[in-house]
Amino acid sequence: MLTPLGWGTLAGSVVLYVAGFALGYLEPVVLATGGLLALGAALAWTAPRPRLAISREVTPLKVPRGDAAVVVLNVRNLGRRGLSGLRAQDRIGASEHTIDLPRLPRNAGRTVSYPLPTDVRGEIPVGPLRLVRADPFGLTRRVREYGRPATLLVRPRTVPLPVPPSGRAHHLEGPAGDNAPSGTVTFHTLREYVVGDDLRHIHWRSSARTGTLMVRRLIDAGLPTTTVVLDTRGLTEPAVDAAASVALAAAQAGFPVRVLTGDGPLLDVKAGPETVLDRLALVQAGTAGVTETIRVARGGGSLVLVTADPSEAARAAGVRRRFDRVICVYAGQGPVSVLGVTVVPMSSLDALPYAWGSR
Repeated sequence: MLTPLGWGTLAGSVVLYVAGFALGYLEPVVLATGGLLALGAALAWTAPRPRLAISREVTPLKVPRGDAAVVVLNVRNLGRRGLSGLRAQDRIGASEHTIDLPRLPRNAGRTVSYPLPTDVRGEIPVGPLRLVRADPFGLTRRVREYGRPATLLVRPRTVPLPVPPSGRAHHLEGPAGDNAPSGTVTFHTLREYVVGDDLRHIHWRSSARTGTLMVRRLIDAGLPTTTVVLDTRGLTEPAVDAAASVALAAAQAGFPVRVLTGDGPLLDVKAGPETVLDRLALVQAGTAGVTETIRVARGGGSLVLVTADPSEAARAAGVRRRFDRVICVYAGQGPVSVLGVTVVPMSSLDALPYAWGSR
């Protein structure tokens, strides 16, 4: 295809031809012929489809905000002739990154890497990769797409925190049940096998000794739940980082965790550490407060509110009887003190572990 310069050269050549023939001058005709020959040579330069092997890798595909992520581009010339004038264009989010590739002799390859922006949390689409071949004069260019688009997920930054204490002793002698959730069960006693029991629960040693199939009876360990409520009004990255740090600490310790916002739930109690980070990577600013969310939240365990609004911290005190402990990570300005609520001031994410441990 012709570039703007190519179209200008074509239009100028046509004008010179018309003027030369109309006025009877040879010089404009010669200049027009030169322009058309240049266009023909440029089209012949870019018309052949280059035989290339191209691979592109985004590494890593998931990265904490601010950490490094790069694209590694490998290009190999499989043709019989050397190639020059190659330019790769990779779309990164809403912008475009251009890479001028050096000359590729036959059977030669080049590896190029370039960084990806990770200062903003969320999904960043990468690609499609377009390879542009242009002639030396810039009159024509040929664009071809290679590979598939990829997506870089920029997650929140996190800092290590201890799991918030529930405030009560949750012992293992919880309710008995043969269908207790995985990860929260412990052995309680033995009983005789009945049709429909899970064969994995059969205790073979006792069965051999008694001559009767015996199965283990399990009890629910009753692990306390950590409920994280994130106020998304005027949402800031440190607030999301703080919520992610609290939720991740509970998930890594094997405790059930749920994350709620004023616009609805983000995370279920069965979520693992990877799901915690993935979901919080996509949270967006909202307009709804969290007063109603806190009021209807299921009680038990610890409630951790992350907000910059002191009035929300004060309202959280109204549910302290339903939770073993209520903590407010306060990301606003000035001191806040609420009776019955443990307030953890957060001046920065790096200072959060110290403030968290001192409460």
